[in-house]
Amino acid sequence: MALVTIQPQAQKIPKDEESRKFEKITSFIHQNSESASLSVAAEIAELIKQRQKQGKNVVLGLATGSTPTRVYDYLVQFHKEEGLSFKNVISFNLDEYFPMQPDSIHSYVRFMKEHLFDHIDIKPDNIHIPDGNLEKEDVKEFCEAYEQKIVHSGGIDIQILGIGRTGHIGFNEPGSSLKSKTRMVRLDRVTRLDAASDFFGLENVPAKAITMGVGTIMAARKIILMAWGEGKSDVIREAVEGSIRESVPATFLQHHKNCEFIVDFAAASSLTRIKTPWLVSECNWTDNLILKATIWLSEKLNKAILKLTNEDYNEQGMGSLIAEIGSSEQINLQVFNHLQRTITGWPGGKPNADDSSRPERKFPYPKTSLIFSPHPDDDVISMGGTLLRLVDQGHKVHVAYQTSGNIAVFDDEVIRFLDFAKDVEEQNTELHEKLKKVKTFLKNKKPGQIDSPEIQKIKGLIRKGEALSACRYCGVNEENAHFQNLPFYETGTVKKKPHSEQDIRLTYDLLNKVKPNQIFAAGDLSDPHGTHRVCLQVIYDAIELLVADNVDWIKDCYVWLYRGAWQEWDIADMEMTVPIGPRDMQRKKNAIFKHQSQKDAAMFPGNDEREFWQRAEQRNTSTALKYNSLGMAEYEAMEGFVRYHFQ
Repeated sequence: MALVTIQPQAQKIPKDEESRKFEKITSFIHQNSESASLSVAAEIAELIKQRQKQGKNVVLGLATGSTPTRVYDYLVQFHKEEGLSFKNVISFNLDEYFPMQPDSIHSYVRFMKEHLFDHIDIKPDNIHIPDGNLEKEDVKEFCEAYEQKIVHSGGIDIQILGIGRTGHIGFNEPGSSLKSKTRMVRLDRVTRLDAASDFFGLENVPAKAITMGVGTIMAARKIILMAWGEGKSDVIREAVEGSIRESVPATFLQHHKNCEFIVDFAAASSLTRIKTPWLVSECNWTDNLILKATIWLSEKLNKAILKLTNEDYNEQGMGSLIAEIGSSEQINLQVFNHLQRTITGWPGGKPNADDSSRPERKFPYPKTSLIFSPHPDDDVISMGGTLLRLVDQGHKVHVAYQTSGNIAVFDDEVIRFLDFAKDVEEQNTELHEKLKKVKTFLKNKKPGQIDSPEIQKIKGLIRKGEALSACRYCGVNEENAHFQNLPFYETGTVKKKPHSEQDIRLTYDLLNKVKPNQIFAAGDLSDPHGTHRVCLQVIYDAIELLVADNVDWIKDCYVWLYRGAWQEWDIADMEMTVPIGPRDMQRKKNAIFKHQSQKDAAMFPGNDEREFWQRAEQRNTSTALKYNSLGMAEYEAMEGFVRYHFQ
């Protein structure tokens, strides 16, 4: 089950195809990161087996971070289930923070052991990882020796890479030279911001690292760079299609004769052949592509859709569309009417009205609406205006908070709440002892240390109280607020467990209890910490089970996906847009303000340091401005949704 969008299976673009005029690195596009990871793992496994038959070693350059973890999972699976041996494998890791103890929760030594080395039969002497525990004066000598070990091993056969938002590979930040070797580097602020969540605060992220150089990476016989998610799409476009420059180190890979980019569809979404395929070659002009192309043309020329001319289409590489459809007027009207029909002030359907061209049905009325919120504030941040509208129009609104959100609460909030409880219950000796115990733990807590179960529970209760406050403000009955606390989330760290049957069953049971006529779920897959992605998959899996069990109510249920905290849907993808007036925009912000522990500064801001209400307001007003510039009515703000077609 997937969104109805153009999502090709893995594609390699041959050198003689017309699209090579934009792409300077061979790229494979996969439907998702799962199939992409499997393809990389299979290639590595095949090389290992070939070399074993020849009695030779394989030298692998390995990366850390969230991107390659599924590759390592598959390699472990091949070892355990298919008997793949790693005894002939020599590994060299790209980088390590400095300073860094090897047993630290943030150490790449620990990362590699947990994800790969502890589960396979690789020889310990064949494992090489930069040493973050050296004295500073010993680093240079270590780096020179690291380079020599790579050479003496025969050179790297396959180098695995991820890519940072600055275009860095390894920790080769902007400004790194093409010939750079293994060395100590100072980390860019953007890189440290991206790592801040893992270290529970920017101030805890090391300012330096030891990394293989660009020159070291370029010496590998083959390079595979992997990237997943919309958040990497812009830098992937720069690396694949942009000019070679030190400010984007990944562009140096264009010099390599055997480099491949393995990306999922989301990470490839800004490439020319995906975003604007009419600029590359002849297109199969589907309704979706016509919509996408016309909106692009309108925005590029800064002209309302109904003002576009035949010449506009022809001059921007879309002459084949005019030839196929007949005239710009016909195309313009088709697209204009489509966009007009997506706009509705009745997200639960308008009773006593013709619903043949509306996004939602008029019956039943009132509807039971179930809003899934990955964290305890995503509902009001991303679709607060629509939530308020549903309540105002008499629908039975339920909100399911999928996770506790406890790790996003600052330690000081725990003390503040316990201090308040202590003052209320002055004679409660047990509470006084609990506060003393908590204060002692937090005073001695190390950066990144997992909270005690007691503190995790208190932080979860803080988020729960805020969510209930927001529900009351929005008019949602407290008994309709469901706190699922899905088990996959409850690790106490940013890294979560894979979702399990228990997560799916909890969601299945809630859905069957509420029996909603419409479901709203977060499709905001650019959440850099992955919680939104997992929460959405849990919902999909639960819906699949309901369909397989032939449950009647699910057959007539609409599923709407919202975004907002990290990015917004493209206008061409939106199938329902709900206008928000000035009064409701203020009400939405007031609902967001109820989440006081997330106010002023969020624990995990990602790459956007603004407060969540500021992000939401900007995205909603931006959507309204885009609709207006296309020739639609002018609104204060708009929230957009894409329908998930599961049958």
